[in-house]
Amino acid sequence: MAHIVVAEAEELLDKEIKVLDHGFVRLVDYMGGDERIVQAARVSYGEGTKAVRRNAALIDYLLAHEHTSPFEHVVLEMHCKMPIFVARQWIRHRTARINEISGRYSIMKDEFYVPPASQVSFQSKDNKQGRDTAEVPPEMRQRVIELLRQDQSHAYATYQEMLNDGIAKELARINLPLSLYTEWYWQMDLHNLFHFLALRMDMHAQWEIREYANAIAVMAKAVAPLAYEAFDRHLLNGRRFSAEEMEVLRNLLKGEPNSLEGIKKLDFEQKLFG
Repeated sequence: MAHIVVAEAEELLDKEIKVLDHGFVRLVDYMGGDERIVQAARVSYGEGTKAVRRNAALIDYLLAHEHTSPFEHVVLEMHCKMPIFVARQWIRHRTARINEISGRYSIMKDEFYVPPASQVSFQSKDNKQGRDTAEVPPEMRQRVIELLRQDQSHAYATYQEMLNDGIAKELARINLPLSLYTEWYWQMDLHNLFHFLALRMDMHAQWEIREYANAIAVMAKAVAPLAYEAFDRHLLNGRRFSAEEMEVLRNLLKGEPNSLEGIKKLDFEQKLFG
């Protein structure tokens, strides 16, 4: 089986895609591409045995019908830098190989995330984990940013003071805030990466991790463009409906009203209209 080289991915290798104020994602290496998915599905060797159009149709069929194992033969290795609070959401995707910088061995850099003024928002009244769309007064936004910077500066100053006094790095670090930047190498196969992207590119995900997901999507599309097109069609912009919702859809096509109520109705309408 020949080594697969994807021109678009080669062009992207080792180039940082900037995210937030100090963060980035960088494609370090990759294995396979669309051809590998086709080869794994057909258990074939060498170059793809079918035309690109037929390969695209096969990849689309595989993803649409959840034949996921061929996608696991494509792997992306990334170097990522993000605030710790983003990393703690990210790490929930456990089907990856990861190596993160350690504050026990390294002196952490004086780099903290400060949100842009446009992202300083009130707490949502109907979503316990989300932001409200109501406008925050400019002076309040600026005050929030100033408070964040003050606390970050103070926390890092005391961290440095303890290091200068010879206190162990593993102790000196413990008061550093979640806004501190961390780094890791992250390796994940394409099947699980698509799951990550489907969740983290969703409008309900926190804005900061969505920015990272959007950047990673650029890399996934470069490595396997046909697979990414199928992902975009079926997972990212497609919808699944429960048996109850399917019954409502059938009734709607007959001209009957939506019989769902409350949260079920809201969830159903969000699936339909976004």
